Amino acid sequence: MKMSPSEEQSEFSLKPIPGDYGLPFFGAIRDRLDYFYNQGKDEFFSARIQKYESTVFKTNMPPGPFIARNPKVIAVLDAISFPVLFDTSKVEKYNVLDGTFFPSVSFTGGHRACAYLDPYEPKHASLKSFFMSTLASKRDDFIPLFRTCLSTLFIDIEDGMVSQKKAGFNKPSDAMSFNFVFRLFGNKDSSDTKLGSEGPAIVDKWLALQLAPLATLELPGFLKYFEDIFLRTFPLPFFFVKSDYSKLYDAFYASSSSVLDKAESFGIKRDEACHNLVFLAGFNAFGGMKVLFPTLIKWVGKAGEKLHVQLANEIRTVVREEGGVTFQALDKMILTKSVVFEALRIEPPVPFQYGKARENIVVHSHDAAFEIKKGEMIFGYQPFATKDPRIFNDAEEFVGNRFVGDGEKLLKYVYWSNGRETEDPTAENKQCPGKDLVLLVSRVFLVEFFLRYDTFTVETAKALALGSTVTFTSLIKATTI
Repeated sequence: MKMSPSEEQSEFSLKPIPGDYGLPFFGAIRDRLDYFYNQGKDEFFSARIQKYESTVFKTNMPPGPFIARNPKVIAVLDAISFPVLFDTSKVEKYNVLDGTFFPSVSFTGGHRACAYLDPYEPKHASLKSFFMSTLASKRDDFIPLFRTCLSTLFIDIEDGMVSQKKAGFNKPSDAMSFNFVFRLFGNKDSSDTKLGSEGPAIVDKWLALQLAPLATLELPGFLKYFEDIFLRTFPLPFFFVKSDYSKLYDAFYASSSSVLDKAESFGIKRDEACHNLVFLAGFNAFGGMKVLFPTLIKWVGKAGEKLHVQLANEIRTVVREEGGVTFQALDKMILTKSVVFEALRIEPPVPFQYGKARENIVVHSHDAAFEIKKGEMIFGYQPFATKDPRIFNDAEEFVGNRFVGDGEKLLKYVYWSNGRETEDPTAENKQCPGKDLVLLVSRVFLVEFFLRYDTFTVETAKALALGSTVTFTSLIKATTI
């Protein structure tokens, strides 16, 4: 296990932050074209790390002109500097979820959703406490409900394998994820509401219009410039999804009366609570699962049959000993837990973090210290922080047992939840309120999968937005239980 220099190191003399923003307007355009088209995300950052010999540097981040008034950021790209973004006493989180721009509140019913609130705003504590209380009240529903939803997913995949000899994973996974989230909060299938089967497509459209300035279709040749102008000159209007969003909102409002009753006990009006619930369910939960589950299957699939046999043996042994899939059983599955952590480390579902310095602060990397001025935007690209080669051996490789035994000491460098894995969400921080639920459903996913199948193979490709598209090319049913 590779250990890092002490994070408490404060003896470094301050260095000027390397990098530059280029000419006004044109510098931001230059960096944007490099980021999306000329280099791509990873090369954009790695080239600058190499150029400046520093994991902390100045750059511009998309979308830039004309959507973002100020695209300038200080990038923090190693495991030591990145956690400054979790310290809300040092960084402000006011309207910075999507980076240097803020989508219209029309997308959230005229309200700023909790994810856009700074913890110093009084409403943040009320809304986040409401979320955590709601999730806690549904704890006993998590495992049985998710197992039920998974059984439908596996049937869909098996049908595809029979008819086509291969089966796409993303579309049925999205349908399963949306139905699970809707049933969790609404106590009924989304298909039994006016949404019918449209729920995932509506949320996809709603998300796409908000996040379009951060996306690319990777079009060839001169087409990329037309795409860049179309997506990043003016925000796409809410009008295109207005009727769909109303349908989504109405379905949650009609089906989640007990949850909205709880919101009123926290001093939150039902309308605002419902818009926040739609955001939590659609943007945070469904949006996260849309990336997480294909990522999990991709990496476990690529790891090969040896890991599959180990997982199947652990899962089946523990389930047999414990008499079922329970919280206690899941806690005993050491390798299964490690595999989930490793998937979240190597490809975190939310790769970007932002925060604005509340005051002049000093940030340390492994080798230097830098002063960031009050009001400057700090940006972190999480895959670089969680694949820091000075923390993790074979950082670019998926190592299923990385967090077993002494490897547990490395969990403090796993940051997927907008906080350290060793810390917990509170009403006062910005860590994901559903952190424990995400870990739980990921483990249950693997458990149910390897109770049903022995091994599998997949083909993968990069998804249009985040994550991967996954296709099963073989799926071998379990020969022993």
